[in-house]
Order: sequence, then structure tokens, then C-alpha cells
Amino acid sequence: MAHLSPAELMERLHAAREAGKEDRGNPVQLQLHRELAESCPAFAPNLLHLSRTLLVSREPVPEDGHAFAEAQRLLEQAVQLSERSAPSLVELAYLHDSIYNDFKTARPLYEEGAARALAALEDAWAGLLTSFILERQLPEALELAQRAWRVFPESARIMHRVHEARELAIAAGMLPPDPTDP
Repeated sequence: MAHLSPAELMERLHAAREAGKEDRGNPVQLQLHRELAESCPAFAPNLLHLSRTLLVSREPVPEDGHAFAEAQRLLEQAVQLSERSAPSLVELAYLHDSIYNDFKTARPLYEEGAARALAALEDAWAGLLTSFILERQLPEALELAQRAWRVFPESARIMHRVHEARELAIAAGMLPPDPTDP
């Protein structure tokens, strides 16, 4: 069997999501997600959507909790296949927190998910600040620098960009000179 191309994967994922647009968790949506998971069991975005769909599905929930166990298995697989991405960790934490009332298991997953999301945000903001500075978009750079400074006061990368943006804004007359500069 030939592997699906990235375009085909996304097309099928969007079709499954679209099938639940008006009626989340309907049998057609569930079936489309399951078929995609069967075709490509390593496609983490679909595993996340399939697990969510299972949790909101109106299919009768067996007394043995099979739907929850299946959702947990899918989420654990998504965590592994996504190299512990923030969204997959948070989804798994949510399952433990909201479905199983297992806060002890959920909390470290939430913490790891938050840490990974913050690391990605720091990388994105450092890159965006660099872009604004290089393109001399100083109002945008200053606005983001202010936000980034509040969220990442210990980040050398962010602080370097914040100081660079301020220096350029001072040179452009947009900010008063820093009284602490010699």
C-alpha cells in the first residue's frame, strides 16, 4: 500500500473535521478519522482529532470505558509520535484531568506542555523581533519587545533583541535616551 502524500493527509483530515462542523462527534466524522488513522497511524494531528471526536461522540459509551481507553491510547501515541509536542501533552493531561479526575498524572503533563509551548513562543518571538529590527519596523519591534520582556525576563536572546530595538528607537527619536547609558 502506498503512503499518503502530505497533501492527501491534510485533505482527509480536513474532510473529517468538516464532517463534524455542524454536528461534532457524529458517526461519519468518527469513521473518517478512524479510516485516516488506519491509513496512517503515525499522523499525530489526526490522532489528536480522533481522540477528541471519541470523547464527544454520541455513540453509546460501553460500560467498560472502552472509548476512554481508546482515546487515552491514541493520545499516548500522539505524544510519542509528535516527540512530546505541547498540544499532544496538554490533550493527554486534559484527559487525565477531566475524564479520569487524575490530577496527579495530569499536572506534570500540563507542566511539560506549558514549558514546551513557552520554549516555542520564545523562539518565535526572538525570530520575530529580529525580523522587525532588520526591516526597521520599530513600532512593531517595541510593542513585541515590551511583551517579550515581561514574559521572558531571563532570556538572553530576548533581552538582546529588546535592547537592540530600544537602541534603534532611541536613535530614531522614538524614545528618549536611556539615562543609565554613559
